[in-house]
Amino acid sequence: MNTPRPGSATDSALSATGAKLVVLVLCLGSLSAALTQTLVIPIQGELPQLLNTSASNASWVLTATLLAGAVAMPVTGRVADIVGKKPVLVVSASILVVGSLLCAISSSLPVVLTGRVFQGLAMGFIPVAISLVREVAPKEMVNTATAAVSATMGVGGALGLPLSAWVAQNFDWHGLFWMAAGLALLMAVLSVLLLPHVKDEHPARMDYVGAIGLAIGLVSVLVGISKGTGWGWTDGKTIGSIVFGLVVLVLWGVYELRHHDPLVDLRTTAKRPVLLTNIAAVLIGFGMMAQSIAVPQLLQLPEATGFGLGQSILQAGLWMAPGGIMMMLFAPVSSKMLTRFGARITLSVGAFVIAGGYLVAVFLTAAPWQLLLATCVICAGVGIGYAAMPTLILENVPMHEAGSSVGLNGLMRSMGTTVAGAVMAAVLTAQTVDLAPGVTIPSHDAFRICFIIAAAAAALGAIVVLLIPRSARGASGPADLGVDDAVAGTRV
Repeated sequence: MNTPRPGSATDSALSATGAKLVVLVLCLGSLSAALTQTLVIPIQGELPQLLNTSASNASWVLTATLLAGAVAMPVTGRVADIVGKKPVLVVSASILVVGSLLCAISSSLPVVLTGRVFQGLAMGFIPVAISLVREVAPKEMVNTATAAVSATMGVGGALGLPLSAWVAQNFDWHGLFWMAAGLALLMAVLSVLLLPHVKDEHPARMDYVGAIGLAIGLVSVLVGISKGTGWGWTDGKTIGSIVFGLVVLVLWGVYELRHHDPLVDLRTTAKRPVLLTNIAAVLIGFGMMAQSIAVPQLLQLPEATGFGLGQSILQAGLWMAPGGIMMMLFAPVSSKMLTRFGARITLSVGAFVIAGGYLVAVFLTAAPWQLLLATCVICAGVGIGYAAMPTLILENVPMHEAGSSVGLNGLMRSMGTTVAGAVMAAVLTAQTVDLAPGVTIPSHDAFRICFIIAAAAAALGAIVVLLIPRSARGASGPADLGVDDAVAGTRV
């Protein structure tokens, strides 16, 4: 039997204990999925030996998860709009269990890569969880709940670094994936038992051609971007991959515009508030990711360089961990700002705070505590802004497109993080100094340039957000109708 939605006869029970429990489950699930994104970073240098393969092949262990996650978010969101959100959340959690177990029981590259792809596909849990919050939480809890679930995306990635470094340092590397499997199993069980089964499906045909086209186009473009530094930006593989992907995406767009049940409604996406929010997501995603790439390297460079801070992998992870805590601490701040100032101002403020954190980092690199301070400022901005992005989207799209629209916004953020990885790598390899004969490392100025670029991206994202009309509200979005009205007629 389906559980009534907020506003029904059982609204008081759901709004008091039930809604909080649902949000807690969604937070745990989103955190567990996000954790997998940074799970292998501490052992990335050892993967060629651990998997008995080349460094080039081993790099796909990280890349495969990022690519699968980018594709999964919009596709999973659309499936959730069609069949309902709880079934998709349960399946996503189950996929994470399978993927984690595959990596935990094998040292074979093909098996581990398969498991990592499955872990990436589980990232679809996050946008669906955010869109479900808007349906099940009572009005007074919506902003707080959205902020909490959104923050776990960053928290999972930030806490994953020290946690996985500790596991890798003290146990067999497979322990990383046994840990992930345990969290995923808990996530799956709690999703089955505690998430409400609401009648939120909007029957339509699944656009399989659109899903395949989007996957081919995205993967091709992202592979070219992520591998550009290693292959060479003028290499035929890099250029061919990016150009082929762009051509496929253009053809995909033409097909989607003509499809009666498109995977992504490009007409809705082209509306100014949605379009500008997604552009800002790319820029802010870039800003968020840059510190995750540059700061750990600067912390781990030997002190003999004159600017390196000589920290171990575990120590570097621990210096980064408070950033994840800052994201969670600032989620309530984001909630209050959303209520008082709206999503537009909240997102812009968050992006400007991120930019300010990078400007702090430009001048404070002489000690680990200084980089900790800069990272905490950056992550405070992420905590403020993360909840505002999906809120802006949900305010401006119809309820039956909530999952796919939030998923597309997640994809845009992933595009930003992928581009950030490529740009940071290009800068750090272009400006180097000799540490020893035949050994080159990024120069101190290279790190500062990275911070300046990231600050500029985040600031530009803030400006783009301010271009969104103040009165922008979707004609049939939840902000206009209210949660109760938006789901009226679909209650059981």
